[in-house]
Amino acid sequence: MNSATTAPPRRPIRELPDELISQIAAGEVVERPASVVRELVDNALDAGARQVTVRLLAGGVRLILVEDDGAGIPANELAIALRRHATSKIASLQDLEAVGTMGFRGEALAAINSIADMSLTSRSGDAEADASAGGHAWQLDGRTGEIQPAARSRGTSVEVRELFYATPARRKFLKTDATELSHCIEAVRRHALVRPDVGFAIWHEGKLVEQWRACTEALQTDDRVAALDKRLADVLGADFVAQSIAVNYESSARRLDGSGGPAVRVWGRAGIPDAARSRADQQFAYVNGRYVRDKVLTHAARSAYEDVLHGHRQPVYALYVEMDPARVDVNVHPTKIEVRFRDSREVHQAVRHAAENALAVPRSQIGGAVVGSGIGAVDAADASAPLQTAGLEGFVSDAQRAARGLGWAQPGMDFSARIDHRVSDFEAMWPTADALRNQPTGTAFNAETPNLPPGDWPLGRALAQLQGIYILAENTRGLIIVDMHAAHERIVYERLKNQLDNSASAAIASQPLLIPATFAATAQEIDTAQSATETLQTLGLEITPFSPKTLAVRAVPTSLAQSDAVELARSVLAELAQHDASTVIQRAQNELLSTMACHGAVRANRKLTLDEMNALLRQMEATERSDQCNHGRPTWRQMSIRDLDSLFLRGR
Repeated sequence: MNSATTAPPRRPIRELPDELISQIAAGEVVERPASVVRELVDNALDAGARQVTVRLLAGGVRLILVEDDGAGIPANELAIALRRHATSKIASLQDLEAVGTMGFRGEALAAINSIADMSLTSRSGDAEADASAGGHAWQLDGRTGEIQPAARSRGTSVEVRELFYATPARRKFLKTDATELSHCIEAVRRHALVRPDVGFAIWHEGKLVEQWRACTEALQTDDRVAALDKRLADVLGADFVAQSIAVNYESSARRLDGSGGPAVRVWGRAGIPDAARSRADQQFAYVNGRYVRDKVLTHAARSAYEDVLHGHRQPVYALYVEMDPARVDVNVHPTKIEVRFRDSREVHQAVRHAAENALAVPRSQIGGAVVGSGIGAVDAADASAPLQTAGLEGFVSDAQRAARGLGWAQPGMDFSARIDHRVSDFEAMWPTADALRNQPTGTAFNAETPNLPPGDWPLGRALAQLQGIYILAENTRGLIIVDMHAAHERIVYERLKNQLDNSASAAIASQPLLIPATFAATAQEIDTAQSATETLQTLGLEITPFSPKTLAVRAVPTSLAQSDAVELARSVLAELAQHDASTVIQRAQNELLSTMACHGAVRANRKLTLDEMNALLRQMEATERSDQCNHGRPTWRQMSIRDLDSLFLRGR
């Protein structure tokens, strides 16, 4: 008989030994040395540590030592700490449904102890327990369970040697020491980005490789935003903070726990489009202080950048979501890096609106220019100029400029008078800056043009047109270079979007199809179409069952009448099952509006007068997201006087 068809001998059902159970759990919790570092740092933070030190040998394979100055563990609880499912974090099902700590399962120490040589040294901060224990620390040997006196100050030290020595097959899957070290550093870095009140230090082979000091000065003034900005600059570099925008958003819904706070709050920093990278290696999302990789958050953040990113560039951001712990389930994955939201749409909308609102304000209105070398570089000292009350940090008057002794002020053309009253094609298409100031908010543009004298215009006053493509303008920092077509394209695009958003009907107008488009649908698509009928009608879609396994598209949005009805229906149903279906419709509409704006914008080689150029600059200052065109290309760049001086070796 063929051995392949021979039934294997039956094995009896029996309980697994505790050691094997612990090693199975270790396979879920401990993937590499970085997993151990993450779990041990979690415990240190839960213990109230203000300084965490990580010491490694061979990338963490030979040694991982995590020391903290937290509350410590009493001597009579040391032995219990290494048992499976033994924890001080939760005590009931109610605690599990509203977890407020980093750890809660009680599996980490037991899992690590089953695959490595582990010891735990701790001294409790409890005066009574400390006195009964002899006033010193105690050390627990993970192999033998023996407890003996030790010397250390208040806090806990967990030492893990020879990782995976008990499971040599898994040790073969580890990478080089340098690779494992980089993962360990990344694990600590993720903690450091959310806890500026805690200092972190990483030592490898006796050398200090990373250190982030606690931001005590900012925390003494209770300035959490300043503390976070300092920590972001320390960990990710000063350029991250300089090339990002503060995010602060609160949902209109209130929390259900009686605190009166918002149901969802999102804060942090979102990188400007110019800071986008080719890889998604600087995207940090936190939920109640826990670093997570969640599709809802990633999709929401990415959708906020749809109109301003060029190509397949990846945005950079550090976003912190605060919400009722009972509305998020962290008990989803053994590594606790995945979460599940009770209302994912609410969280998706909050994160998306938070990033969109921050990116909507043109950098010319907040004194922000591209920071870097060469074109676009701005001196940090220049960015701290007055006029903060007007929201125009960095832009100063002629008198202030002269007082600073820059020495380059010179007479210019007087643009205090408005544009000539003859009607050009440009003026007929767009209102003047005065008209923009006087029009009601929400009609064509939401941003307000600041009522400033000509010398303080953020984008300056026009000087000339270069090759029929670029506008050259002068402001208090130096030279502004504007891509004429890209800038006007964004202005037209935002105006079309606002006109559509401000239409009288709350629902999107739909157009019935002469012949319904049918398609074979999955069970999930049929269920979504039946349960979300009202939402689909609001989006201008009518999707009804045609047979038990077929759906029929009977109406589509008027603006998308020429699109593929079946593909549109599938995309909306898939989006509605996970996120907010309106994003699909909005994305498709925006693509059409973008095409219309591109064809309606002023073209290259179109000669503009100085008045028309100045009108375009004022329009840019009043238009949301005017720093990038519809395709994500930049619309303007700043060359400071320092940049120009360096080109001609002035001052050398």
